[in-house]
Amino acid sequence: MNIAILGSGGREHSICDKLKQSKSNNKLFCLPGNAGTSKIATNINCNILDFQEVYKIVKEKKINLIIVGPEQPLVEGIVDFFKSKKIKIFGPDKFCSRLEGSKHFTKKICDKYKIPTAKYGFFDNFNKAKNFIDKNKVPIVIKADGLASGKGVYICKSKNQAIKSIKEVLSGKFKSSSKVLLEEFLNGEEMSYFIIADKNNFKFFGTAQDHKRVGENDTGLNTGGMGAYSPSAIINNKLEHKIIEKIIKPTLKALKEKKHPYRGFLYVGLMIVKNEPYLIEYNVRMGDPECQTIMARLNTDFLTIVKSIINDNLKKIKINWKKEKSMCIVLCSKGYPGKHLKNIEIKNINNLNLKKNEFLFHAGTYLKNNKTYSIGGRVLNIISISKKLFSARKNIFKIINRLKWKSGFYRKDIGWRAINIIKK
Repeated sequence: MNIAILGSGGREHSICDKLKQSKSNNKLFCLPGNAGTSKIATNINCNILDFQEVYKIVKEKKINLIIVGPEQPLVEGIVDFFKSKKIKIFGPDKFCSRLEGSKHFTKKICDKYKIPTAKYGFFDNFNKAKNFIDKNKVPIVIKADGLASGKGVYICKSKNQAIKSIKEVLSGKFKSSSKVLLEEFLNGEEMSYFIIADKNNFKFFGTAQDHKRVGENDTGLNTGGMGAYSPSAIINNKLEHKIIEKIIKPTLKALKEKKHPYRGFLYVGLMIVKNEPYLIEYNVRMGDPECQTIMARLNTDFLTIVKSIINDNLKKIKINWKKEKSMCIVLCSKGYPGKHLKNIEIKNINNLNLKKNEFLFHAGTYLKNNKTYSIGGRVLNIISISKKLFSARKNIFKIINRLKWKSGFYRKDIGWRAINIIKK
């Protein structure tokens, strides 16, 4: 089977790696891929938002199945495009992808189906947005309505900061957003809950906690994610029941009633307040770096799961997980998430001698003359599986030290809340 994975990050490298482990004989293509995927797949440089260009490659390489990594092609309708061409593709259609593409769309579903979420207001007018701030308390959360690559969220501790953030969003800082969402600040702990769904059923696909802030103790600017661990330390049976009954089932029901049943990964971003879940956001794909840490714990053949969703027989599949915990730390280029160093060689990358439960996935890299160079802000993902999170983190530090890449930096406190709870 010829399979194309769309994307170029650590998420896509980890998906490639899992497909490579499949018992069936497959040829993998990564569009456009990175230095890491080039070792297990055939990279093809292309613009994945140009569906005709992708279609040409799919026909030329006789690709049977497409797996979409990032959100933008999904939001722009790549699934609808390839379904019209009778080519199998994994992911939600354009209508369902509005769960991530439009926060307004998601909030309206929350209102109609009584899904617990933060109180909010939507505005395309600065004065109306300012009036909302004047009537509400700070801190307050300001969000761009559309896609913003994980950087369109501001937690504002003062009214002046909130006003500045509103101006940035409404002035067009994020091309996909003409509206701004103002949201009540919920004081709790974040958690990511993942499911995988076909048109009739869904199954649990892991929990994780992402660390989005660039600085230690969750300070500084928001990023695409500095690291994650799985499973979440705060999940329990009672909380999981609430997440499923109050949030996931009503959402899937809403989409089905609109004649667009959901298929693919669904990332449920939650804030847990006193063991009560509140929906913060939906993502219509796997998170990054959550994907890397969750995939490391997956025992079931991933391709079998994907095929079951495309054929709408997910109910027959049993998904098994490793009992150990996993952690991913992201090695970033100095300056990220602002202007960062690029085109810097990573010299020791091929001499790390990783153990069985250690993984290295590339995110922002490329190959030139058989040498690996950085290009993105988030450059490498290092993952370790262990019985204890503290041990996993310690193992990752050792790998990073062996790498000796002076142009990078990373957070040394990934998993700090969970580790502190265990120590107590």
